[in-house]
Amino acid sequence: MRRTLFAVLALAAFDILGAVPAFACSAETPCSVETGEYYIALPEGADGLVPALLWIHGFGGSGEGMMRNRGMITPILERGYAVIAPSGIIPEGRRGGSWSFHPLRTPRRDEIGFITSVKDDAVARHGIDGANILMAGFSIGGSMTAYLACAAPQTFKAYAPIGGNFWRPHPETCEGPVAMLHTHGWTDGTVPLEGRVLRGTDSNDPNAFMQGDVFHALSIWRETNGCFQLKADSFITEGKFMRRKWERCAVGSALEFALHPGGHSIPRGWSAMTLDWFEGL
Repeated sequence: MRRTLFAVLALAAFDILGAVPAFACSAETPCSVETGEYYIALPEGADGLVPALLWIHGFGGSGEGMMRNRGMITPILERGYAVIAPSGIIPEGRRGGSWSFHPLRTPRRDEIGFITSVKDDAVARHGIDGANILMAGFSIGGSMTAYLACAAPQTFKAYAPIGGNFWRPHPETCEGPVAMLHTHGWTDGTVPLEGRVLRGTDSNDPNAFMQGDVFHALSIWRETNGCFQLKADSFITEGKFMRRKWERCAVGSALEFALHPGGHSIPRGWSAMTLDWFEGL
């Protein structure tokens, strides 16, 4: 009798809660997909489909760590955006995560498939507007952002890598036009604008492990976007950001480069500048 009563009460509670399971994920509780997990924070008073920033953390980070960075995510939430933060793979012997994208290394996970599944899950479970998501990332996360944009450009509306783009050997081609705003620090010594040798004797070592050249990456994006001219079409200086914009490119594409005087960091004001750019597409 008691078991029957408990079952009836449980079903009633399930109905009252709108069939939402008690383990629903959030900024504190991870959401699970087939090959990994992500965290999500939703803006207050969200009504209808919500735009989102999907954030790819840097080396040693995690989606959970991103959610603790309130100084960064609060302004994004206040703009009415959700923040989606997937977690990278944790290499053996390390505590933080990374991303498997390098063209000469054996993939440890289908990262494009994983990130796409995160997007699809967030759209299905949290009311995210799948056509209005900006993918962004810092450092290694910026590189992951660039490689996904190159291989599967239609996955997200736009891309905004910070302090990271392609590695050597650079891709020869990408799949199609994209909207991209790349931001980089003038004094970045961790991922210099020209890249650096991380393992090997020098840049002529065929076995060297080397970061890419941001200027060469921009040439790939100009070609991918069918831009008319090598030179930028307009130049804008706003606060600390010096921006170069290529305007005569393929319909539906966008390409900008924002340089700031700092080093390997996410500069103050980046989210406002980037969301303004995103909303103007």
